[in-house]
Amino acid sequence: MVMTFAPTLESLATHEVPAWFHDAKFGIFIHWGLYSVPAWAPVGADIQELIKKGGMEALMRNNPYAEWYMNSMKIPEHPTYKHHRTSYGSKFSYFDFQPIFEEAAAGMDPAAWADTFSAAGAKYVVMVTKHHDGYTLWPTKKDNPVRENYFSKRDFVGELTTEVRKRGLKMGHYYSGVLDWTFNTDPITDFFSFLSNQRQSEAYIEYATAHWYEIIERFETDILWNDIGYPAGCDVNRLFADYYNTVEDGVINDRWTQTKIPGNPLGRLLMKAAVARMTRKMKKEGLELEPKCHYDFRTPEYKTYPDVRPEKWETCRGIGNSFGYNQLEGKDRMMTGAEIIVSLVDTVSKNGNLLLNVGPTADGTIPEMQKKPLMELGAWLKKNGEAIYGTRPWTRPDARTLEGNDIRFTRTERAVYATVIDPAPRSTISIPDFPFAAGDSVELLGEPGTAAAEPIDRGVRVTLKTDVSKTVAPVLRFTRAS
Repeated sequence: MVMTFAPTLESLATHEVPAWFHDAKFGIFIHWGLYSVPAWAPVGADIQELIKKGGMEALMRNNPYAEWYMNSMKIPEHPTYKHHRTSYGSKFSYFDFQPIFEEAAAGMDPAAWADTFSAAGAKYVVMVTKHHDGYTLWPTKKDNPVRENYFSKRDFVGELTTEVRKRGLKMGHYYSGVLDWTFNTDPITDFFSFLSNQRQSEAYIEYATAHWYEIIERFETDILWNDIGYPAGCDVNRLFADYYNTVEDGVINDRWTQTKIPGNPLGRLLMKAAVARMTRKMKKEGLELEPKCHYDFRTPEYKTYPDVRPEKWETCRGIGNSFGYNQLEGKDRMMTGAEIIVSLVDTVSKNGNLLLNVGPTADGTIPEMQKKPLMELGAWLKKNGEAIYGTRPWTRPDARTLEGNDIRFTRTERAVYATVIDPAPRSTISIPDFPFAAGDSVELLGEPGTAAAEPIDRGVRVTLKTDVSKTVAPVLRFTRAS
């Protein structure tokens, strides 16, 4: 039976996260745009480390996100400010990157991208259609009212959507909902300006909402992936209901909070007091704002959770510390294939998905230092994917073996999977507080007949007949007799 949703929180709350999103576990994020031309940001700490060290002000002065280039180049304390003037000159506008990008991007091959994502084992893709700089990667029917022809004449969004779906993957679309630096040229330097920079005008509401409806109606997007928030004057519940009524098994992320920015002095004073409280909280816990909107899943960034979460969540991060391509990030600053595998296993054990970002160069090339670890992940998933795809969290996410190995658990109806993430095991793996009875069986995935198990006091001991000391994240499958 197809449900019809009304634009109310009560009606929207009846929407269930579809099985495909629970089952998928791994998606690819893509940040690519004008910022891929300068491709520059300082390297060092990730955003959570910077936030805990000095709050939003410290982050904005050292923002490692290359896709924030347009903002960073306006802050004198930020290294990008000096870099831009040295490399391009003080009169070179961010908008001057548009013709350079469009010429370079002419050779972008969406089929090659989709092949890479499929080979990596991804089950869905989320493409940035418009980031905070306001440039759209498709020839939208709704032109920017303050900057004419500020969109791609080539339909990169449509082309990639087609190629991704040809390979049986789901396709989601990211949109910067409440930040658009063509409508507000003031830089974000701290948490207060982060809030006051958010667009609230009727013209912007009409513009952004028209884009979302265009994405829904034309692409029937599988994921509404909004960023930062949404203008307070928009009826987002109407947008959500229309989306669910168009895409029955679609999902919506949690970044739709609508913050009303006060215009009177008292309201601004109260807002500053609230900002001070939130800043203290961020310095202690890192950056993750509590959503005040309807959503299907949470989206921590460069962050995971210590335990199983009852609600669905998806952590997003780059292979390095930037989402957009950063020319300063070399191989030594990229995650290895092994590190990505461990991150995925840990996330899935706690009811999460991993949305891992690639940042292509301006000409559409996915750098080898990003592609190589993705292919290593894909090879691991071909062998061990049954411990990831379609699984659910077990009664607990983790354990430490008597030999000192860290383990993460997942389950299906008939089996429990124990993935050894660190260090690599030797010949025995003894798991405490793990039920194992007569008739139960164990198998090392990809190596049939090489594992045997016996019960020990309140646990199980597995003896391996093959050397896995150099194997990344070997997986044991325990199958119940009945």
